[in-house]
Amino acid sequence: MVDYQRAKTVSLKGHPTLSEKWLQERIVADTALLGLGELTVKDVERRQPRAGRLDLLLSDPVTATRYEVELQLGPTDETHIIRTIEYWDLERRRYPQYEHVAVIVAEDITSRFLNVISLFNGFIPLVAIQLRALQIGDVLTLSTTKVLDQMTLGAADDEDEVEQAVDRSYWEQRATKSSVALADRLLELVREVEPTATLKYNKYYIGLARDGIVDNFVAMRPRQQHIIAEFRIPRSDELTSRLEEQGVETLEYSTRWRQYRLRLTPADLDAKRDLLRELVETAHSTG
Repeated sequence: MVDYQRAKTVSLKGHPTLSEKWLQERIVADTALLGLGELTVKDVERRQPRAGRLDLLLSDPVTATRYEVELQLGPTDETHIIRTIEYWDLERRRYPQYEHVAVIVAEDITSRFLNVISLFNGFIPLVAIQLRALQIGDVLTLSTTKVLDQMTLGAADDEDEVEQAVDRSYWEQRATKSSVALADRLLELVREVEPTATLKYNKYYIGLARDGIVDNFVAMRPRQQHIIAEFRIPRSDELTSRLEEQGVETLEYSTRWRQYRLRLTPADLDAKRDLLRELVETAHSTG
């Protein structure tokens, strides 16, 4: 015989001991509780410029996706929605090299606010999760239900946004002239493999073109003092180990775009030139 006990729903809002801080600690201890996969905790109570604190910043290192999570005891409300979207927007602007998803977690997501949230979905990557505390005998557990999942606008719209053309001065103002000059140095390596390659300045990255045709087997994102170089190469344990052994600072591999992502300084372009040329050759032949 299997023992059966009926679960009793426990309201966390107004509970004498089960606070939002307690809920936050439970999620930090087990991020899989949210149903978003095995995520790592990047920050807790993350201070936002002129905008309070983000409850949780979670990361999926495999997909290079960050989740801006806001918790709400009781039913969600207007301020909860606005705060979640505001924090998501601040983080994506500060760290555009990652994918960002806004996550609303509340004990009760009413149909009214679910309809409001749905209006943003597709334009803002947003997930709504309803969380319930359940008492079963002497044991308290948490149960989550994803009531609104992330939707995207489709490949064509994504490409239109990513490929929005700008000029060199745009990147020199967004980053620095010296970091944009690192793109020129990478282009020199690229031209040793593909002599017709030129830089193509887009809003979110600097790509490549050959005879006017886009071919982003290598892409670049200048920052203030360095550049993020992205090589379109299938992931392999052997290459990952080689990069680690040679002291290359790697960021999360982008499974979406099949890219190795490296943080390179001017010194790296000198000391690791042969390795970088090899990566260019591999990206050119496999991309």
